[in-house]
Amino acid sequence: MESHLNEQQIQRRESLNELRALGIEPFPAETFPVSHTAKEILDGFPEKPEDYQEVCIAGRLMTRRIMGKAGFTVIQDSSARIQVYIARDEICPEEDKMWYNTIFKKLLDIGDFIGVEGYMFTTKTGEITLHAKKITFLAKCLNPLPLPKEKDGEIYDAFTDPEMRARMRYVDLVVNPQNKETFIKRTKVIQSLRNTFNNRGYLEVETPILQAIHGGAAARPFATHHNALDIPLYLRIANELYLKRLIVGGFDGVYEFAKNFRNEGIDRTHNPEFTALEIYVAYKDYFWMMDFVEEMLEKCAIDVNGTTDAQIGDKTISFARPYARMTMAESIKKYGNFDIEGKTEQELGDFAKSVGCEVTSKMGVAKLIDEIFGEVAEPHLIQPTFITDYPIEMSPLTKKHRSKAGLVERFELFVNGKEVANAYSELNDPDDQRERFMDQLKLAERGDEEAMAMDHDFLRALEYGMPPTSGLGIGIDRLTMMLTNNASIQEVLFFPQMRPEKPSNG
Repeated sequence: MESHLNEQQIQRRESLNELRALGIEPFPAETFPVSHTAKEILDGFPEKPEDYQEVCIAGRLMTRRIMGKAGFTVIQDSSARIQVYIARDEICPEEDKMWYNTIFKKLLDIGDFIGVEGYMFTTKTGEITLHAKKITFLAKCLNPLPLPKEKDGEIYDAFTDPEMRARMRYVDLVVNPQNKETFIKRTKVIQSLRNTFNNRGYLEVETPILQAIHGGAAARPFATHHNALDIPLYLRIANELYLKRLIVGGFDGVYEFAKNFRNEGIDRTHNPEFTALEIYVAYKDYFWMMDFVEEMLEKCAIDVNGTTDAQIGDKTISFARPYARMTMAESIKKYGNFDIEGKTEQELGDFAKSVGCEVTSKMGVAKLIDEIFGEVAEPHLIQPTFITDYPIEMSPLTKKHRSKAGLVERFELFVNGKEVANAYSELNDPDDQRERFMDQLKLAERGDEEAMAMDHDFLRALEYGMPPTSGLGIGIDRLTMMLTNNASIQEVLFFPQMRPEKPSNG
């Protein structure tokens, strides 16, 4: 036996070997004919008990209580837990009582998968229970589950450490089945948005993840190398430029749920790999997109939670239309008592320092304004609020404002002090776009690792003509956090990025 195994692991492997010696395969290949889930039975049996006289369920053994010639277990499947009554002479009607005396009483362990066939009844205490007539071994659990224990009204040994839950999500979902609800709601978020787009006739598409030029956002990319082509490639930081190429190609509306990758830090709202929804609609502007976002998120909140209200910590957030709107300059003036209009880079830098921002020589006007806004305004934007009309330096892919010099037609949606959505009236003038890319190259020369690269093919696409277009990006992870009352992005990702696990001492 391997020396690193603990006593319980050794015992379970001994049980594994004994099962095989008895001619029972601990990991059989045959299909088990599941007829019902536990939840279906618990919901349906009280009204129509006659429909549950032939039942086959399968799941993990979570508890076992033996009383001589009979015993009770609890089975957990993907939907719920349900009690099972096992009588020795029922599952072993012949003289051979091995299945009960040896397998059930000694060789079955908590966490093992079993299949149970039988009929439903109600115990004297009123609990809906499956009376087992046959038990099938389906899979052995070789590691003990970290199940919580209750003593004198206190819960002990609960599997609650956030790092361990994220690192071993497969265990978290077994011993804390209530956490499945977060991920079910995450799927509902995506389904709701997808249904909204499909009902309007927009086309779901796929664009490259490996890209020769990292574009579409200001972020530091992950770099790799393609051996056959002998060229550097980057994991995409955004899919914007490819989706706009499709608008050039003649589609009126395209969208994608994209995995994006940014070589940045990890905190409660950032993961290097994340999911973003981006949608582009021809012949629209950012005013139309604000109305569309209100409609979309109001419906999404109802689809996910049955109400437009969402609880985030001690705050109740209303996703009901309409949402507040203010310009970026107005928000900084309101919450920071500072007017950014007409200020030089030096003046912006001085004010940024005065409110606690970290300022470096690599920063341009855009970075400074972004830092100031994040410091003085963002924390106050609790209810859904559109921040509009950003300085041109902050938005190299956005159309110049139709009436306000020095600004662009852009908005971001903030909820609970965090950005959830970002949208533009898209820049479709190829000459203007080329100049904006040149400005980004100058920032890169100053050491800005998040500056955009020049994309000549995208410029060529624009030269073939792109109609007026509005585009939107939504962070699916952050939106899910807000609709499930989770403060950490790790809680809404099945497998978040983490530091390598330290080796055990064994």
